[in-house]
Formats: sequence, structure tokens, C-alpha cells
Amino acid sequence: MKIVILSGSVYGTAEEVARHAERLLKAAGLEACHKPNLSLDELLAFAPDAVLTVTSTTGMGELPDNLLPLYGELRERLPAVWHGLPGAVLALGDSSYENFCGGGELIRELYAELGLREMQEMLRLDASESVTPESDAEPWLQELVAALKA
Repeated sequence: MKIVILSGSVYGTAEEVARHAERLLKAAGLEACHKPNLSLDELLAFAPDAVLTVTSTTGMGELPDNLLPLYGELRERLPAVWHGLPGAVLALGDSSYENFCGGGELIRELYAELGLREMQEMLRLDASESVTPESDAEPWLQELVAALKA
């Protein structure tokens, strides 16, 4: 199974979590691909069987700048080939802000528009509680692996 990992990061934490997820998914025998700033053409050429998005939140609940171009292209072109594919969202945020994990919520809305089916509830990692988001994400990622392999 081919799974693409999309990521949006301001300070690099979401990128680290995405790279960690890629290593875990590969170790589980899945063909995982994470490339920061992936273009829509590259994404469609990879032809994923599943989509994982790891994103932080910035501003007033928005997506990081490095994920906005792909997000915009996906909303504009809405690739029908993704309809029915499994997807999952891992969101990083800070609960002291009003729009906690708002970037992840935007991705969930996009998944719904694209017809992706969410495989498990979005993981919300709170920067005010989590010092090691990579390891904090592992149990959720293991559940994702099990669901993908089922």
C-alpha cells in the first residue's frame, strides 16, 4: 500500500513528526512517501492508496505557508481519483490559542470535499503539553498502520 504524507510546518515540528511517521510506516512494510512542498503533479504521479496529513496551525487557525499552495490546488482541482481513499490527519497546535488545531480542521474539511474517508479520529497534539510530539504520536500512528493493513 502506498501512503503519501503531506505536511505543513512553521517551525519544523510538524516536518519532524511527518518524517518520523514516514519511518514508522516504512518499518511496518508500507510504501510511504514524505516530501516537503510536494506539488500536485508529483502527488498525483505517486498515485497514493492513502493520505496522511501532518500539519501545525498558524495565525488565526490557518495552515502554514508551505502547505497552502498544495491545499489551494487540491481545492481547485479536486482530483476525483481520491474519492473513497482512506485518510488521516495529525494536527499540532497550542490549546492556549482560540483556534486550537485549526489547520488540521481545514484539512479534514478538504478530505470531505475530496471524498477521502477519515480512517480514525484526528490526533491533536498540544504544544503546551507535549515535549516530544514524535513519540506522543506513535500510538496513534500504530493504530493507523493496523487500519491500513487490515
